[in-house]
Parts: sequence; structure tokens; C-alpha cells
Amino acid sequence: SEALSFLTSDDAHDLFTRTFNFVQTSQSSDAGARRDAAQVLAAAGHRLSSPELVALASKVRLDAFTKVKKAIDDMIAKLLQDKEDEVKHKDYCVEEINTNERETDLKNRDREETEASIETLKNEIHTLSQELDTLKAEIQTLQTELKRAGEDREAENKDFQDTVADQRATVKLLQKTLDVLKGFYNKKHKGASLVQEDPAGPPPPPGFKSYKKNSGSGGVMGMIQQIINDAKTEEAEAIQAEKDAQAAYESFVKDTNDSITAKQDSITDKSDTKAKKEGELTDSKKDLENIMIEL
Repeated sequence: SEALSFLTSDDAHDLFTRTFNFVQTSQSSDAGARRDAAQVLAAAGHRLSSPELVALASKVRLDAFTKVKKAIDDMIAKLLQDKEDEVKHKDYCVEEINTNERETDLKNRDREETEASIETLKNEIHTLSQELDTLKAEIQTLQTELKRAGEDREAENKDFQDTVADQRATVKLLQKTLDVLKGFYNKKHKGASLVQEDPAGPPPPPGFKSYKKNSGSGGVMGMIQQIINDAKTEEAEAIQAEKDAQAAYESFVKDTNDSITAKQDSITDKSDTKAKKEGELTDSKKDLENIMIEL
């Protein structure tokens, strides 16, 4: 551009005009004029660091001015073309730089978004892992409680069976005793009224009510009948308690199994979600690697 500016400047134009005009009027001064022009061109070439002007200076010394003028014109045309190409190249470079900057900005935005997505996925996977561990621990606790409840129910039922068996054995034994006493007193006092003082008698067995005088049956037989009645009452109460305990146990078993099933379903859903998130995390990490390579 500087060489072109020099060749197309007013000073260069005046120099070449004077030189060519002088050549046309005096051929004897040709060598001197060429020398002067060569010196000007050489000085300009060195000052501007232009090898084209230096080469042109050498050409001026050797060739006639008609050739020199053509060479100058050719050089100017070439320099003009070079300048145009340089402008196009510069515009292309600027456009490429702008394009690269835009692409870099987009890639950086993609990188930031991908990094944020990776962090979110990691947190979600961590949360799901904790929830799965909690659900598994809760299921294990429920299963343990279910087992203990079954063992307790079995022990309670055994106590019930023993209690009922004892009450029934007591009733059976006392009923036989009462039948024997009735038979004995009926034979001994047949046709007469039986008058009997109530004995103090021994204290009632544990779990039975205190003995009361029964004016209807009287004496020992009244006491035995009361024990029989109390035993039957105890048996009925034990049966009802057993029914209530069994119903409560069955309700507990049902509720516990329903809870275990719900937690197992939740584990299945969360495991599927976790697997999906882990796949997304793997893909996001690969995307980030590609983005970093492109950056």
C-alpha cells in the first residue's frame, strides 16, 4: 500500500513526467535521467522496505524509458490488484474472526449449560440413592415388626388356648363334683328340706371372684356353682379378647404388607428414574468432552 501510494503520488507523477518529457527532447541525457529516476526509486524502496521499488530502480538503470514506463504502469496495476486482494483477505479474516468468536461464545454457553446440567443430574442421582436406601431400610424394619408381631400373636394364642383349656377343665371337674354332691344330698335328704350352714371354705382360686352365699343352692354346692359360673365368664372373656387380638393382628399384617408393597413399587420407580438419570449424566459428560475439544 505504501509503495502504491508513492508511485501514484503527485511527486512521483511530476518526476516521471519531467523525465519522460526530457527523454523525448534529448536522447543524449537518457543515461543521466535514468540514473536520477533509479536513485529516487531505490531510495523510496529502501525507505518503504519495498522489494518491488528496488527491483524497478534496477530496471530503470538498464532499460529505455519506454520500457520503464510500461513497467511502472504494470507495477501500479499489480499493486492495485494486490491491494484489492489484501482488502478482500482482510475482510475475510475479520469475518472469520467474528464467526469464530460467535462460535466460541456459543460453545462457552453450551459448556456452562452442560456443566450445570451435569451438576443437577449428580444432585438428583444422589437424592434418589438416599431415598432408595431409606425405603429399603423402612421395608426391612416393617418386615422385622411383622415377624415379631407374628411371634407375639403366636404366644398370645398359646396363652389363650391354655387359659381356655384350664377354665374348661375346671368347669368339667367342678361340674362332676357338683353332680356327685347333688346326688348324695338328694339320696340322704329325699323328701326333706336340706338346711346347711355355709362353711367358711378356702379362699377362691386366683382370677375368680370371692365366694358369696347363694341362698338358692346353699352351702358348698352354691360355692361350687359360683366357681363354675366364674370360670365360664373367664372363658367367654378370654375368647372375646382372643378374637379382638386376632382381628388387630390381621389388620396390622394387612396394613404392613400394603405399606411394604407401596415402598417396593416406589423403589422400582425410583430405580428406573435413577438409571435414566445416570444415562443422561453419561451422555452429558460425553457432550462436555466434545465441547472442550472444540474449544
